[in-house]
Amino acid sequence: IDDPNAVKSERIMDDELNEELGDDSISASRVAPLFKASPKLQNLLLTDDIHSLAPIVEMMAEDLLDEATPQIFTLCGRGNRSSLRTLRRGVSISEMAVSDLPGRPTAVWTVKKSQGDSYDRYIVVSFSNATLVLSIGDNVEEVTDSGFLTTSPTLQVALLDDNALIQVHSLGIRHIRSDLRISEWKSPGKRIVQLAAANSRQVAISLTGGEIIYFELDAAGQLVEMGTVDMGKEVSALDMGVVPPGRVRSMFLAVGCWDDSVQLLSLDPADVLGKGPSFSVESRPTSLCLLEMLRDTSSPAQQPQDALKSAAILASDLTSSSSAITALYLNVGLEKGVLLRVAVDPLTGDFSDARQRYLGPKAIKLCRVMIQSRASCLALSAKSWLLYNYQNRYHQDPVSYESLEHAADFSSEACPDGIVAVAGNTLRIITVDNLGMLFNQTVFPLRYTPRRMCRIGNTMDMIIIESDHNEFNKEDKARMMAAASTADSSSAGASSAGVADMEVEGSAGEQQEGEEAEEGLTVAPVRGPVPAAVGKWASCIRVVELERSGVFKNKVLIELGNNEAAFSVCTCRFSQHSEETFVVVGTAKDLTLHPKKHTACYINVYRLLESSLTLLHQTEVEEIPMAMIEFQGRLLVGLGRSLRLFDLGKKKLLKKCENKLFPTVVVRLSVSGDRIYVADMAESVLFVKYRRLDNVLSIFADDTAPRFVTSMCVLDYATVACVDKFGNYFALRLPDDVNEDLETGSNNNSAAGSRLLWDHSTSNGGAPNKLDMLNHYFQADMGTSIVKTAMKLQGKEVLLVATVCGAILAYVPAASKEEVSFFQHLEMFMRQEYSGLVQRDHLSFRSYFLPVKSVVDGELCERFTSLPYAKQKEFADDVDRTVAEVVKKLEEMRDFL
Repeated sequence: IDDPNAVKSERIMDDELNEELGDDSISASRVAPLFKASPKLQNLLLTDDIHSLAPIVEMMAEDLLDEATPQIFTLCGRGNRSSLRTLRRGVSISEMAVSDLPGRPTAVWTVKKSQGDSYDRYIVVSFSNATLVLSIGDNVEEVTDSGFLTTSPTLQVALLDDNALIQVHSLGIRHIRSDLRISEWKSPGKRIVQLAAANSRQVAISLTGGEIIYFELDAAGQLVEMGTVDMGKEVSALDMGVVPPGRVRSMFLAVGCWDDSVQLLSLDPADVLGKGPSFSVESRPTSLCLLEMLRDTSSPAQQPQDALKSAAILASDLTSSSSAITALYLNVGLEKGVLLRVAVDPLTGDFSDARQRYLGPKAIKLCRVMIQSRASCLALSAKSWLLYNYQNRYHQDPVSYESLEHAADFSSEACPDGIVAVAGNTLRIITVDNLGMLFNQTVFPLRYTPRRMCRIGNTMDMIIIESDHNEFNKEDKARMMAAASTADSSSAGASSAGVADMEVEGSAGEQQEGEEAEEGLTVAPVRGPVPAAVGKWASCIRVVELERSGVFKNKVLIELGNNEAAFSVCTCRFSQHSEETFVVVGTAKDLTLHPKKHTACYINVYRLLESSLTLLHQTEVEEIPMAMIEFQGRLLVGLGRSLRLFDLGKKKLLKKCENKLFPTVVVRLSVSGDRIYVADMAESVLFVKYRRLDNVLSIFADDTAPRFVTSMCVLDYATVACVDKFGNYFALRLPDDVNEDLETGSNNNSAAGSRLLWDHSTSNGGAPNKLDMLNHYFQADMGTSIVKTAMKLQGKEVLLVATVCGAILAYVPAASKEEVSFFQHLEMFMRQEYSGLVQRDHLSFRSYFLPVKSVVDGELCERFTSLPYAKQKEFADDVDRTVAEVVKKLEEMRDFL
């Protein structure tokens, strides 16, 4: 079921029904005429909506929005519940307000009037030469009586424990008491204050030359200078974190220097600004954030001795942050776009468990925020990332929003848990939605069941073909409604039950494709009655354009008449018209599925203009074109058991070459150079070589086992990865010696190459060469699409598989033999220690059709952190690692996604 909805009853009475009814057939006959199908909920109220992609028909991964990470586009659903969905990696953002500013701001903060306030009072926006102060109330407006200095840029703003405000600016510190009395501290020798860090009781500033001055709030409400230290080098980043609950100060000051080092300074009164542990980084640290967050579940201190205690701690973790076990972490943002996260010992300040991740090409700016009343951090680079805890796990997810430059907490009556940020010359108030979700999605409704899609090169346009069996198309519905409206009252009353449904479907379909309804929540439109005619189809061709906001809009929509149904689509640049892209659609007329027959099949060639598709010509063929692809300036088409090469003619496509020796039906095609990869409906994958001089398509390699392939992806010139209709994933490769002989023969026209290309037959032996199976894995769900992509900037390529049940699986290649050995050992250990819900043997399950080969079950390995700590320690000792190192290895593998 796609997007199941939870509803509750809102009313059960009908205004037109005033008599008491029973449960007999007579009462039912009285009620039936009063019910009218509607796409809106009449007596139910929608309370929850569970997003589901099931079933996924087709998938594509492309970075159309220039986000440095690909978006996943899926064709989902069937019939009138079909949709095109855009999946973007990361948490979703709701934009509450956007306001233009008089210049380009550099930073933003929010502060309350007093510690007891629930909501923020001021938004402080810093520019390169001034400061803007905005008051938060019913409206956000500029104020001039706040006490802040507005003629200088602001470096830091904080609310102290005695309800006084401090503002650190380039020339000193302004202390604004609750009664608006103001005191100023000027920097010595008029030196420029470069950086500042502050919390409710402490302030630290860095002057030019590398001198750091530290202040504390005393009992009289005065900021007292506690000490100074000369770092001997310029300071590039500064942070001290917040004051822990029940304490009077933060114990450490983190300092980043221009010599690519990070050091902790002690803030203990016995050793003020004493130098503590330090470490070197690969580039200049541009931002620091000391943050107290939930400790990882793999930490020994958090591991209970029994399962009941573990469950109790987890339950308390999800409901109350006060009972959670926390640890201190230092986040370091580097100039090269790398985020480093290290654990800090709360007593000695020693560093441990360093982990890093590349976020983007820009220098990172770290901003401390609160998400659902828990300390979190925004890492701002070319893309914004959110570091937070959710359900007892640490998450590091990108934000599906445009790049931000600075951010802070925001809390008001209208938006109690928001974020205020600056981007360009605008001030934005946003909220974070759906924490813990790996992807967020936008939905574009479709009219019929989607079959295939392809992208128009160098544009943000996509072509989608839709076809439904046993369905009326729009023209048929309009004709039937017109006939019903002209009939006499008796015949109209008799047919109203049949036509009303179709009328609702048509109007609701238009409503979903256009603007949404202004009032009330809608559900999927009601589908019309099944046509009595055999082989009735409704189909359309749609061109959609992706806007920068990530939302699709209709550009072209063509309904196919004459009972035609579209089954394949591609774009092609023919060699004679290389400057123009044509859209090619394969259709069938009057198709019946059982027994399978049709009256005609066509290949339609369309010319794509600005906002229209113009039919250039139509070519009739013998079989349904199930697969098409551009190949060396021509069109390669799979027609039943044939593979045919076409060129563009004036009145129709011209056949140039053909091979009729394929086993059953060609369902997928891929090309690389002069090599063609053909997926057969029941006989796995065949490799085909095209010899241009001889104009011949020759099958030179096939598989040893029959496989019902549903999708295929080329990994390299000799390797393909596939999924089949029985839930298997497998990869096939041409043997190296065959590959070399073939290339040598092709280049030198040798006898060996000729033998490999020509010595094949259609007998039981098949092609002269057999493909080797590299890996095999039973994923227990029929795959419908497989693509190769890199899920993050400068990341390794992974394989994504979409399944009919709505799942998206990822296959990550191992980087070394050591990595393979580690995960194989972990998988064998988990097979012994972890038993699933149905107590089934894991090895036999993953080898349901063929033995599992060279694939490790990452889903099983992820269960490692749910084992008791004693078992985790047992495995870690076996592989000569610590438990933290094992968990880090799992996180590194997950980070590839």
